[in-house]
Amino acid sequence: MIEEKNLTPQQIVRELDKYIIGQKEAKRSVAIALRNRWRRLNSDEDIREEIIPNNILMIGPTGVGKTEIARRLAKLAMAPFVKVEA
Repeated sequence: MIEEKNLTPQQIVRELDKYIIGQKEAKRSVAIALRNRWRRLNSDEDIREEIIPNNILMIGPTGVGKTEIARRLAKLAMAPFVKVEA
């Protein structure tokens, strides 16, 4: 696994490509969002307040890979993953 602080969106997509087929646009979007989140966390405190983080909402039919993308992204970010169904 690649060290998280050095990941570019392209590297994040390549990691996701190992497990998820297709969903090119979704993988690219979440990769950019994750990289921007890391950049915000690693920015100086005075600049951090000016950078507004983006959240991710994935919608789509069953079986297209939403949960797997989220699960792999969380693992890559070394963050917890919680799945809630209603």
